[in-house]
Amino acid sequence: MTQPVPFLAPPVLDHLSWHSLNGPHAHLAEVHGRARRYHPDFAAYSALHPDRDARAWRDLATLAGPGVEVVLAGAPFTPPPGWVVSRVGNAVQLVADASPGRPDSEAVLLGPDHAPEIAALIERTRPGPWRPRTVELGRYLGIRRHGQLVAMAGERVRVPGWTEISAVCTDPAFRGQGLAARLVSAVVHSIRARGDEVLLHTGVDNAPARRLYERLGFRVRRETVFLRLVTPS
Repeated sequence: MTQPVPFLAPPVLDHLSWHSLNGPHAHLAEVHGRARRYHPDFAAYSALHPDRDARAWRDLATLAGPGVEVVLAGAPFTPPPGWVVSRVGNAVQLVADASPGRPDSEAVLLGPDHAPEIAALIERTRPGPWRPRTVELGRYLGIRRHGQLVAMAGERVRVPGWTEISAVCTDPAFRGQGLAARLVSAVVHSIRARGDEVLLHTGVDNAPARRLYERLGFRVRRETVFLRLVTPS
């Protein structure tokens, strides 16, 4: 079991999607009672009220519809009867120290107009869930080689005072050049510039990624899970 380092991070980080969809990303939320989810064009994540009571689970089932896969993230938990777990992703949540990051002169700002080349990079690297409009969740930066997008990192979930870095990926042909580290540092810099703290997630067994993030000043806060569940049919 990973031992979290001492860090005075708020409990809001234990229920990121819920607090994001009731806060900075409320305009992207589909809502039913004590359940929320991102509009499917933007992100795969759903959220329950932090109590995770029976009403919240019923509300999410109604919101998603019968026999539909949803994604929930947070501290390890057990779904109620009738919900089928289709996949479990064990991860760690890391928070950044006071490092300000640094801008990168080669990094370019990515947006909706770059959707085709972003999708191509995502297909080559598989960094995690990505939807057609995910790039609109926050600031995404990329690096090109010979005109081709070969590395990317950006912002996903936001809660008051905190922003999550996500979609950190590098084309396999260009790994080992420090591109991911440069982009993460540049995204940290832009997040810090607006006054937010920074967090991210990576697989619990992804030792290379953890070493990279720790070199950049991130520390493990806690273990977490990403559950893919099928609603009761």
